[in-house]
Amino acid sequence: MRPKSQGEATVQKATRTKFILKLFSEIMIKGASAKKQMIAQLTQNLHTLLEPIDDAVHIKRFNDKIEVDAPKAKAEDVKAVLLRTPGIETVLEALPFEPVDTIDRIKEIAKAAIGEKLKNKRFVVRVKRTGTHPFTSSEIERAVGGYLLAKTEAKRVDLHRPEITVYMELVDRRLYVITARHKGQGGFPIGTQGDALSLISGGFDSNVASYLAIRRGIKTHYLFFNLGGAAHEIGVKQVAYYLWKHYGASHPVRFITVPFEEVVSAILQTVPKSYMGVMLKRLMLQAAQKVADTMEIDALITGESVAQVSSQTLRNLALIDGATSKLVLRPLAMTDKADIIRIADAIGTRRFAESMPEYCGVISQNPVTHGSFKRLEKVAGAFDYTVLDKAVAHAQSIDIRDVAKSIGQTTRVETISRLETDDLVIDIRDDDAPAPDVPCDVQRIPFYKLKTAFASLPKEKRILLYCDKGIMSRLHAEYLNEAFGADVKVYRPASS
Repeated sequence: MRPKSQGEATVQKATRTKFILKLFSEIMIKGASAKKQMIAQLTQNLHTLLEPIDDAVHIKRFNDKIEVDAPKAKAEDVKAVLLRTPGIETVLEALPFEPVDTIDRIKEIAKAAIGEKLKNKRFVVRVKRTGTHPFTSSEIERAVGGYLLAKTEAKRVDLHRPEITVYMELVDRRLYVITARHKGQGGFPIGTQGDALSLISGGFDSNVASYLAIRRGIKTHYLFFNLGGAAHEIGVKQVAYYLWKHYGASHPVRFITVPFEEVVSAILQTVPKSYMGVMLKRLMLQAAQKVADTMEIDALITGESVAQVSSQTLRNLALIDGATSKLVLRPLAMTDKADIIRIADAIGTRRFAESMPEYCGVISQNPVTHGSFKRLEKVAGAFDYTVLDKAVAHAQSIDIRDVAKSIGQTTRVETISRLETDDLVIDIRDDDAPAPDVPCDVQRIPFYKLKTAFASLPKEKRILLYCDKGIMSRLHAEYLNEAFGADVKVYRPASS
C-alpha cells in the first residue's frame, strides 16, 4: 500500500467543518455604513442561534462574508440553522487547509478531498483567490484540473457543461475546498428593518405573508383574532411558533390573541350582508392598530392578494385600509394561489394550513366587489364600537417562547359516523344549506353562538357537532369539552 500524501492525511484528520456564508446580494450593494451594520446584525443573530447547539462553534465576520467553524459532529445541526437564517444567500460547506504556499500542495489537497467523487464524471475547477500569491487563479485552475484528470478516474475536463464543479477558495495561506453549495434564505437579517404586527389566521396566505416579512428582515409579531375557541387558538399558535422557531428565532416576539366572536356576532346582526366581509377586515385593522399602538409598532402585515376573494378587489382594499392610519404591508398582493401554496410547501406550513378552518369567509354572503365609500361610511357609522373596544381590552399577549407550553393541550375528540335515534346533532354552519339527513334531532346553532347556547342543550343526549368539512366542528368540540367539561363529539357521515 502506497503512503498517503500530506494532503490526504490532512483530510482524514479533519474534525471540523467550515461554512462560508455569502451574503444576500442586496446587502452587498448597500453603502459602507449600512452594509457594516447588517453584517454585524447577522453575526449577532448567528451567535444567538448557534451557541445553544455547541459553544465550540466559532463565527468570524469579514467585509463580504461570514465564516462559521463547527465540530463535524454538529455540522448538520449548524447547517440546518444557517439555511433558515435570513440574510444568507449561499452556504458553502468547506474543508479548510493551511498553510498552503504552492500549487503542488493545492493539487494534493484537491485530489485527496474531491478525487473519489470525479469517477467517470466531466468536471471543471473554479478558484477564487484573495491575497498576494506568486500564481493566478487561472494558473491554479489549469494545474489542478490537469492533475485531477491524470491522477483520478475522471472522464474529462468540461469547461461548459461539467457534471461536477470543483470549487476552491484561497485566502492568503488558507485553502478552502468547497464540498457542497446550498441555497440560503436570502433577504435581510432580522433586526435591521424594524417591527411589524402580522394578522395571522393559520391559513395559507397569512402564514406565507408572515414568512416573507421575516425573510425581509422584519421582526414579526403575531396577532390572532379568535373566532373558533381555544382549540382554534392552539392551532394558530402552533403555526406561529413553527414560523418563529424555524425562521425568526434570533429575536423573541409576541403572540397576541383578541377574542372576536362577539364582534362577529355584532356584524352578523347589524351589518348588511354584502358589506360583512369588508366590515370584518376593517374592524380587524382597527383592533390591530390599537394593539400596535401599545407595542409602538408602525406597520401591519396581512395575507391579502389582489382579486383572490371579493374583499380583495382594489376598491374594497381601499375601503379596508381607510380604517387605519398604520402602514399596511401585503407581501402577497401580486401573487396567485398556486405561488402561495408552492411557498407554503417549501417552508413547511402547508400541513398546518390544510387543517385550519377559514372563518372569515363564513360571513360573506353575496359580497360587494366594488364597495361604495358613502355606503360604507353609513354602515361603519352605525356600528357599535364598544364591542370592539371590549375585545381589545380582553386581548392576551404572551412571549412566543412560551407558546410551546400550550401546544399539545387540545383534547382528543371522537368522530362518529353512525348515529342513534336519541342523539342530538348540532349543525354549526352559518348559511342556508339543508340540514343533514340523519335519524335523530338536528338543531342549527351557528358556530359563533355555540358558547352561549351550549348551557341550554339537553345534557341527557349525546351531542355531536356537524359542518361541511368536519374541521370547524372538531375545533369547537374541543373548545366546548375544555370549557364545560363536556363530552361533545363530531358527526361525519361515512361517505365524507
